[in-house]
Amino acid sequence: MKHDAPIAKAHHSPSAKITILARHQQSGLMENIPVRNIITAEQGEPFNNFSIRDLRELLAGKDMVQELHRHNFFYVLALKKGKGTHEIDFTSYDVADNTIFFMRPGQVHQLTLKAGSTGYLMSFTTDFYSTQNTTGHQLLRKASSMNHYRSDNDGCNKLTTPLDNIYREYNAKQEQYQEVIKANLHIFFVELARQYNKASSGNMNLYTQERLEEFLSLLETHITNVKQASEYADMMHLSLYQLNAVIKATLNKTCSEMINEHIILEAKRYLLATSSQVNQIADSLGYEDVSYFIRFFKKHTGSTPEVFRQQFRSV
Repeated sequence: MKHDAPIAKAHHSPSAKITILARHQQSGLMENIPVRNIITAEQGEPFNNFSIRDLRELLAGKDMVQELHRHNFFYVLALKKGKGTHEIDFTSYDVADNTIFFMRPGQVHQLTLKAGSTGYLMSFTTDFYSTQNTTGHQLLRKASSMNHYRSDNDGCNKLTTPLDNIYREYNAKQEQYQEVIKANLHIFFVELARQYNKASSGNMNLYTQERLEEFLSLLETHITNVKQASEYADMMHLSLYQLNAVIKATLNKTCSEMINEHIILEAKRYLLATSSQVNQIADSLGYEDVSYFIRFFKKHTGSTPEVFRQQFRSV
């Protein structure tokens, strides 16, 4: 049972599949990671920028099993009751009661959600929650910076109350319902941000927090063509020493370590979610020398890209 648009697959004979594969190999085309789109419950057609579904209705007494894919929107799985497993960017989480999963556009995941789970599945684009001030953007960045939230009953009630309101507004579609949805989204993000602050060190000052979020946003956007720590520092109008101090204070890592980790993460995404060749993946990540990329990947993971792909898929 899938909550969003299935990936269309053409049906070909075995010989046709071989021919198509050969054409892709000869042309050097890079296979994209499957991307899912938002659909509305009532129309079954792509909705502009927002959707919320009731899990009980969505599951309809069946398990939901999704293969590895990515989204081009924000994805919130809010569980009042739940069982299953959820892997986000190769980190595995148990699905449990009073749990929120919050994914940013571009992240890859695979989900097994057991029948009987209750809560909401909400999707929205950046444009839907666009604001005219930086506070709204910072709030969304902070709320979505953690993929997994686990609350007690009181914390869960504070999070599900605005979601209940959003669900009612989305289905009733009365006058200015989108504005009411956005207002409740804001309340939802504020509560998540509070829980994020509790989960973090708690002593991170606002300046340090904002610089970290700015760096992570730049990393997502420019990783394929900017790999030097000093270049990120320049974009942020900081010295390399200042940028490293921010990252060290918040994540206990250096800027270079964060860059390397993000390159490896994106490589893993393509290795496991597509059948693209290693040289194609290397090229898409900005590496002209595939041998260098293979050495880089092995240095940071302990295996070559192909061995990593084979080992993960055989599990």
